[in-house]
Amino acid sequence: MNLSDPKQLSTLLEGLLLASGKPLSFERIMELFEEAERPEADVFRKALAILGGSCKGRAFELKEVASGYRLQIRDSFSPWVGRLWEERPQRYSRAMLETLALIAYRQPITRGEIEEIRGVAVNSQIVKTLQEREWIRVVGYRDVPGRPAMFATTKGFLDHFNLKNLDELPPLAALRELEPEPVLAQDDDDPAVPQSLQARADLALADDDGEPETDAQAKAETSFGSLLAELDAMEQGLKTDFDDLARAGDESNHGEPETVSNAADDPSGSEREET
Repeated sequence: MNLSDPKQLSTLLEGLLLASGKPLSFERIMELFEEAERPEADVFRKALAILGGSCKGRAFELKEVASGYRLQIRDSFSPWVGRLWEERPQRYSRAMLETLALIAYRQPITRGEIEEIRGVAVNSQIVKTLQEREWIRVVGYRDVPGRPAMFATTKGFLDHFNLKNLDELPPLAALRELEPEPVLAQDDDDPAVPQSLQARADLALADDDGEPETDAQAKAETSFGSLLAELDAMEQGLKTDFDDLARAGDESNHGEPETVSNAADDPSGSEREET
């Protein structure tokens, strides 16, 4: 094989990405080749471009996410692919989605600030679950009494939701003055959930104990898609220093936390906790 030929190299890269089972960064791809045989960086870029072009009209595509490149099924096929897991349909709970979305859009953010928006205490298990899935992490501590932990999203979050960076998050409406009471839609008139988003949700949030959800649980649950539709209405009370957000934007994806601690120990919380 002539590795200096971008077309031939693209075929090899396809095999590497299929076999890896996870995204490969540009640097990691180059490391897979011994120095004597390693093509120039420009050859790799051309090969990736050829590979991406060869996916046109196919069920899969070459996608660059935060951790690197991967081959994945196109979103347009998600409604059908998702049926492979119909025996165990899973949902993100509304409380988990609200917590995750607020961290994603307002990072770095403390547990107390999340509770201020949502009007209820953040269940410690929700924070623990998000940390165990490596979707959020502690990136520092707010310089206020009690020094509450500040949370931000991770590369794992970006990879799961098919994002290269935080700039690709779906835009929320322009921030307005927040109302004292958050609005949480709890009836059966929630916007329809895009099937492509729900398919990704179903793949990731498998139930550890495998117990089927009850009707009451099903009514209290939603998906990331419908949550975004109502976030503009409920995100009406947070006092956030946007200078903090600008300074920590890069750290939230690449930096290390100042101190690692269990977010459940955060002293800020309200009297009423979710179940």
